Amino acid sequence: MRPRARPLTPLERRSVAGLAGIFATRLLGLFLILPVFALYAEGLSGYTPFLAGLALGVYGLTQAFLQIPFGMLSDRLGRKPVIAVGLLLFAVGSAIAALADSIAGVIVGRALQGAGAISAAVVALVADLTREEVRTKAMAIIGITVGASFLGSLLLGPALDSVIGVPGIFWLTAGLAGVGLAVLFGTVPTPTAGPPAGSRRPVRAEFLLVLRDPALLRLDIGIFVLHAVLTATFVVLPMTLVRYAGLPGERHWSVYLPLMLASVVFLFPLIAAGERPRGFRPVFAGSVLALALAQGALYLGHSELPYLLAALFLFFTGFNVLEASLPSLISRTAPSTAKGAAIGIYSTFQFFGAFVGGAAAGWMHGRFGLASVYAGAGALLAVWFLVAVFTPPPARLTTRTLQVGRRAPAEARDLASRLAAIPGVAEATVIADEGVAYLKVDDTALDDAALERYSTPA
Repeated sequence: MRPRARPLTPLERRSVAGLAGIFATRLLGLFLILPVFALYAEGLSGYTPFLAGLALGVYGLTQAFLQIPFGMLSDRLGRKPVIAVGLLLFAVGSAIAALADSIAGVIVGRALQGAGAISAAVVALVADLTREEVRTKAMAIIGITVGASFLGSLLLGPALDSVIGVPGIFWLTAGLAGVGLAVLFGTVPTPTAGPPAGSRRPVRAEFLLVLRDPALLRLDIGIFVLHAVLTATFVVLPMTLVRYAGLPGERHWSVYLPLMLASVVFLFPLIAAGERPRGFRPVFAGSVLALALAQGALYLGHSELPYLLAALFLFFTGFNVLEASLPSLISRTAPSTAKGAAIGIYSTFQFFGAFVGGAAAGWMHGRFGLASVYAGAGALLAVWFLVAVFTPPPARLTTRTLQVGRRAPAEARDLASRLAAIPGVAEATVIADEGVAYLKVDDTALDDAALERYSTPA
């Protein structure tokens, strides 16, 4: 019988709330300029439309290059120090962008904002501080917070621009990085049994282990497509609403807000359905299909407001489900001793997708027209849908830590083999110098008595 779903513990709630707050403040800082930067950029020296697009998207490029190093460093140095350094880099980049009077200066600032590549370390810390059986729920909470930050940026950006201007918004983002640091050290617990320190595979071997895993690679490609489509859509969507729906920029919130709230109503029921044994594939592939249909509706009916509203509802619904589900799938699929590396690669695909989506959308819009962006995004989603249809559901495993006593390396390898042979144990890693075994187990099939025979007092 499948174990009953468990609620978050008080410690897990505090951890998730704090880390969601760090995600939210940082992403709010990145996204606040999206609805207002295009007009501001026209007054900067050296402006061209391509450079303005590059200024918006370049943070994704630096994020993409640095997620893997930051994720792997978090496996060795700890999550919190890596997150703190990333927030400081983000604050410095925000200050440079605020002081810049040229488009080149803003590009440098935005690139440095992206250099604070903490997403992998934050998601890995969520995985460290939550049980596997509640991790999808934890990621969903963070996903909703991230979505709220994105929506908040669309609503607050124009209002803040009218009061403090775009340089003031950049200064505000620097302040938000400081808030993130306060939350990190004042609210978020430090894991008592985090990733085993400094003793595992060489960096190259660990990197290749997760990069060659077909299940992880499918998820990496999925997040690349999701964020490429998201960025590409919002390169042209504001212009679509102005040109064809007759809505000035300051009224776009009246479209985004009700549609985003309506889509969130369906988020938890869909996630719950996807957690059932036969529900994963219909929900996962169906969400990708919803995004593809939304792009098709935008392509065919972008000049008609009803089609626009229906398309955006489908888009927000599919996006929210996938944005909440994919990080959990990565953390559940990755080897227990290389979660930071796996999530680092995943985040690299995510942010490189944002960069490619923005750059490609700008080029396609200029070369072939606005509708071509929706057509290109729809084609990309159609390919992902074919992959999603054949994506198997993740194994329903939980994580256990077993005290086994300090051992010589050869004894630890032998013990890992014996633990892995116990019914219900899917993965066993023994850290010799810590006397700890990290296990992934199927609770429904686990031979607890056999496992406890290897346990020693802490």
